[in-house]
Amino acid sequence: MRFGLFIPQGWRLDLAGIKPAQQWSTMHSLAEHADTGDAWESLWVYDHFHTVPKPTDEATHEAWTLMAALAASTSRVRLGQMCTCMGYRNPAYLAKVAATIDVISGGRVEMGIGAGWYENEWRAYGYGFPRAGIRLAMLDEGVQIMRQLWETGTATLDGEHYQVDRAICRPLPLQEGGIPLWVAGGGEKKTLRIAAQHAAYTNFDGTPEAFAHKSSVLEGHCKDLGRDFSEITRSANYNVVIGATQAEVDARLEWVGEHYRGIVGDDRADAAVDTARSGPAVGTPEQIIEALRSAQSMGMTYAICYFVEAAYDRSGIELFEKEVAPALR
Repeated sequence: MRFGLFIPQGWRLDLAGIKPAQQWSTMHSLAEHADTGDAWESLWVYDHFHTVPKPTDEATHEAWTLMAALAASTSRVRLGQMCTCMGYRNPAYLAKVAATIDVISGGRVEMGIGAGWYENEWRAYGYGFPRAGIRLAMLDEGVQIMRQLWETGTATLDGEHYQVDRAICRPLPLQEGGIPLWVAGGGEKKTLRIAAQHAAYTNFDGTPEAFAHKSSVLEGHCKDLGRDFSEITRSANYNVVIGATQAEVDARLEWVGEHYRGIVGDDRADAAVDTARSGPAVGTPEQIIEALRSAQSMGMTYAICYFVEAAYDRSGIELFEKEVAPALR
């Protein structure tokens, strides 16, 4: 199994209380830690502008700016976003940005891409909020444009939502064939079909029943399109709450509640704790290993891990690196 690590960037209120002038050093220190070790294959950020579980005045750092900064300040780990919203940037421009960052990084960029869902951001930034079918059609056309640009250096598409006429992408990404595409989301009619057509990786719900079902749907689309299902690496995101004992797990969950309570109120804080407690990657190292092995048996071979306390306390990450990653890698 391979492992990726989310870097706290504020979207999930995971930099709250840290002064803005110190936030990049906090993010970079964790990235440097991952880069110099061997537990993590990749680092990830979210492509969002406003915080969750509700918009606040807390910082949310922009994803592709962070991609450039991480590309220049790390040397080994791969760099991705989970996931870039197609509607937030023109796809030809986005392809150019990603190609430049791939060159800066020495060929380490992953392109997570999706249709987008956070209505508050869409409307606040003036993008409107098209219905789901339109957002998915935008995703499909945008992926076609990016693949043309990365594979050939030019793109032309007269689509319903995007039109490009001999757009040029130079330099090309350093990676042969272009930057790997991660199509994120589990929409069964459209998203997974786009993934079957274009993705090197998928990312959808990692709970056992949902993962098995989405995998079956993806396999069906691959058969329809003549794509080898085994070519696609299936990943999932996991909110990790880990402790050496159950008492330590409970203490970390209590910290989660207190962290959120003063920012979003009691109800949302309690909901955050309930959500965290119910996740498959919550427990002692032995329990998390068992859960991830079960997912691995269904074809989940790349776990992208989020630790809500990462900016304040690295002990959970270190315990995962010491006990969980070696057992599964």
